[in-house]
Amino acid sequence: MPSNDKPRLLPTGNCWCGCGREVGLGKFFAQGHDKTAESALIALKYEGSVPHFLHAHGYGPHHSVTGDAVDSEKTDWVECDECTTKPGYRGARASVAKHKRIYHKKEG
Repeated sequence: MPSNDKPRLLPTGNCWCGCGREVGLGKFFAQGHDKTAESALIALKYEGSVPHFLHAHGYGPHHSVTGDAVDSEKTDWVECDECTTKPGYRGARASVAKHKRIYHKKEG
């Protein structure tokens, strides 16, 4: 689960990407703007590419970032236990539950 040693962040009513757009109660970003903010930060700090970003943190084909997320107690990431290929789909519990509803429909 997430660590408690980080500051508690509170939504302000405005999008955190810096666009100035008002957002709904409890939201940090306008729809899709979280990815915009991530992309901007990667462009600024990691030569603009996700591979450079992953490499800077020791990840790539040789070391799985999604595997570490599943194995870590700091995240709620899990691996789909119904996938026949290994590794199976990985993501936050809600994402894996949605994946299962779409790709592992039960017959009957």
